[in-house]
Amino acid sequence: MVPEQDVLTVSSIWSQLAQRAKQEKSLHLADMFASDKDRFDRFSLESAGLLADFSKQRLTDDSRDLLVKLADERQLKHWMDALFSGAEVNCTERRSAKHWFLREPADTAPAVHEQLQLMEGMVNRILRGHWRGVLGDAITDVVNIGVGGSDLGPLMAAFALQSRFPEEGLTRPRIHFASSMDGSQMSQLLQELNPRTTLFLVSSKSFTTLDTLHNAGTARQWLARGLRLDYDDTSLLRCHFIGISASPERMSEWGIMPNNQLLFWDWVGGRYSLWSVIGMPIALTVGMDGFREFLAGAHEMDEHCRTSPWKENIPVMLALVDVWNINFLDISARAVLPYDGRLKHLPAYLEQLEMESNGKSVSRSGEPVEYNTCPVIWGEVGPNAQHAFFQLLHQGTQPIACEFLMTARRYTEAVHSGSVRELDAQHALSNANCLAQSRLLALGERALDPELALPYYKRYRGNQPSTTLVLDELSPRVLGALLAMYEHKVFVQAVIWGINPFDQWGVEMGKIIATDMLEVLRHPESGANLDSSSLALARHVSGKQQ
Repeated sequence: MVPEQDVLTVSSIWSQLAQRAKQEKSLHLADMFASDKDRFDRFSLESAGLLADFSKQRLTDDSRDLLVKLADERQLKHWMDALFSGAEVNCTERRSAKHWFLREPADTAPAVHEQLQLMEGMVNRILRGHWRGVLGDAITDVVNIGVGGSDLGPLMAAFALQSRFPEEGLTRPRIHFASSMDGSQMSQLLQELNPRTTLFLVSSKSFTTLDTLHNAGTARQWLARGLRLDYDDTSLLRCHFIGISASPERMSEWGIMPNNQLLFWDWVGGRYSLWSVIGMPIALTVGMDGFREFLAGAHEMDEHCRTSPWKENIPVMLALVDVWNINFLDISARAVLPYDGRLKHLPAYLEQLEMESNGKSVSRSGEPVEYNTCPVIWGEVGPNAQHAFFQLLHQGTQPIACEFLMTARRYTEAVHSGSVRELDAQHALSNANCLAQSRLLALGERALDPELALPYYKRYRGNQPSTTLVLDELSPRVLGALLAMYEHKVFVQAVIWGINPFDQWGVEMGKIIATDMLEVLRHPESGANLDSSSLALARHVSGKQQ
């Protein structure tokens, strides 16, 4: 039996919130703004180069205050202290979750900075043209082979920061990513690359991930064939492969040279690993100085999260707003809408971070939960989304929360390809669209004219809640703060819902069954115990391959 205090829905504050939601159901955001000229001032927060505007959420002072009380009742301070002290907050795997420790200063985390120093040596050799292929050519292309957290985070951040250049005198290689298990990405890449000048990063926490190892094996065969070397040639492995893992033994077994190994720890979850040496593609994009700025921005957000009162705490308020929408307003989906093309991969990154973390239906006590937890998350760069699914947001049949992201300053860095003035004009146009869409979603047709009478097919009901996040600029420091903010938000939500955000058992069984299905595809007669659909599909595919 779960102790009564662990059952969220028996909380008196939970009941008050449910009652408050009923009372506020008829309120419209247009009326809230019309009656409260100071609403933005009370429902926005700023820290670490970020401004978070919650004023377009369907939230009143009373409901916000009750949500803060709920955080206290759920012992958020206790759990926050446990996280930042390295306590065993990952209960099913008996581990701490110390991804925040990767952002700590050198005197606090010497082992972390030892690995960063090793990575810096490799990064600088590549950026200075000193890392040479087996035939003496400088490296021009680096391919990151990974999947999940070893791919999504580095890909997202490296793409976001590609307009930032390493310090003068360093030359950035072209950086590519391969994660698909079907080999399609590798096949396309290997047609375009030169084996003499290509370096592969093999990134896997366990160094047993089949997707990653198959792609790495394909790369190794391609190099051996192109360079006319044996598959096991040590010079090929020394000059063209770097391994990044928590398992040095398995890296060595595969053939990664000891001097080409970068390490992190089992307390670093895959989706939280871009702060570690897994972030090498980010460092290759902006240089090690830029990567340290990235870590510093995240550390600044760590300090904001652990020390700020809940009402003034951006990650906490983001989490509480989601709880309000999901559990009391019955809004079970959130669209992530960056109005800066450099953040195009952020929605996919957040899909993993949030849904793999909090897509749980069992409490820490091992009992089924009686309420919804994680929202369904999807998104797209805003201007594209406007011409795709915004029709559903504005005139569809279900409420959907939105999260808009925009950058205040865009082209402050050197632009090598043309006039800054024209690019600044495009940036202003993008921001205007961002502000217009959030306004229309909130206010409906009253955003145009309170007295406007439109035919029914043109009507915009509005009252769709949204949060707007404004980045001072998309620098390594501010991006680091933004991503740490999302991490802490996920943790706060998990505390409220009483679930463990640091395991992912729902992923593991699929891997086991996939291994069994591989045998069935090779030998369909071995699948006699399968369901009729899976067996028929396996036989159909196997027959087409013959």
